[in-house]
Amino acid sequence: MIASILPTYARAPLTFTSGEGAWLTEADGRRFLDLGAGIAVNALGHAHPALVAALTEQAHALWHVSNLYNIPAQQTLADALVDRTFADTVFFTNSGTEACELAVKMARKYWYDKGQPDRTEIITFSGAFHGRSSAGIAAAGSEKMTKGFGPLLPGFTHLEFGDHAALNAAVSDTIAAILIEPIQGEGGIRQVPDQCLKGLRDLCDAQGILLIFDEVQCGMGRTGKLFAHEWAGVTPDIMMVAKGIGGGFPLGAVLATQDAASGMTAGTHGSTYGGNPLACAVGTKVMEIVADDAFLAQVNRTAGLLRQKLEGLVATYPDVFESVRGVGLMLGLKCKAVNTDVVKAGYAVGVLTVPAADNVIRLLPPLNITPADIDTAITLLAAAAHQVQGDNA
Repeated sequence: MIASILPTYARAPLTFTSGEGAWLTEADGRRFLDLGAGIAVNALGHAHPALVAALTEQAHALWHVSNLYNIPAQQTLADALVDRTFADTVFFTNSGTEACELAVKMARKYWYDKGQPDRTEIITFSGAFHGRSSAGIAAAGSEKMTKGFGPLLPGFTHLEFGDHAALNAAVSDTIAAILIEPIQGEGGIRQVPDQCLKGLRDLCDAQGILLIFDEVQCGMGRTGKLFAHEWAGVTPDIMMVAKGIGGGFPLGAVLATQDAASGMTAGTHGSTYGGNPLACAVGTKVMEIVADDAFLAQVNRTAGLLRQKLEGLVATYPDVFESVRGVGLMLGLKCKAVNTDVVKAGYAVGVLTVPAADNVIRLLPPLNITPADIDTAITLLAAAAHQVQGDNA
């Protein structure tokens, strides 16, 4: 008999009942150091007092009115995002998947309104993850994502990650946009070099192609800048955001320039819950904290400390780990042992990490993780590595 919850997740045998900061408490009382942060969602950890207060205050005033009416909290958050980014306009969603749907629609509608309705193709790259909707899996294109779900939404050209020759060959007058994650999360913490992001911007400018960045996982301070593309000194035309922007409350957004968004007029898109007062109250508080230059400077200091200690861990356990990769607090441990074995060993010793492709485990801790918790993280990861090393001996 099928379970009452559709069995699409291979869940770990853990049930968390409360959390505080970087720590979660299991139903049996055990405490776990959370280096996954809900897969880069809990940007400020669990039960952050400022977020609890923002949510509580809004909950006592107004939960939902729909986008038939003006929502002051939505306007406040949109203004904050426009003030701190390349964007001229913002549409709020509930998730990164929904942000992908709109980004694809926006790019295609742009060319339709320009009198080029056949310019619909979007270039994407191997290892990508853009959500699990029809557009998201078609954009990723991998068998793991698409098998059994055909016919797939057409209009995506899939290229190998880092293949510059293939990219140049793929450019034609049917290409509407290039969609890329500045750092792949699910793909194994694979960073697009700054010079390549600059090259993509130059290519798009030369060919009149829209550039879409998916910063659902790497955005909102995760790399030590508010958004990862800032390290390269380039900007997209359209950007997908989610996860950390809500600090744990469901919230996503599409940010765009006025030109890129020009086709999206009244009635062309909508969302029942997107940008609701509760989500935007929390998102505004997250922005207030995370977009602060002093906070981002602290993220960079913390990231430097964690990376230094992880390099030492790799040196101590060369049969388990191969290298450290990533930027800021979006880090990966490339494993020699099976990455899921390391994740499971972490469960046994009280530390949570997230597996990814390319035999990597992701470390995506709260951006405000303390030095003391970093020391504990290294101790627990070492204990997990010791266990894996013993099992493989």
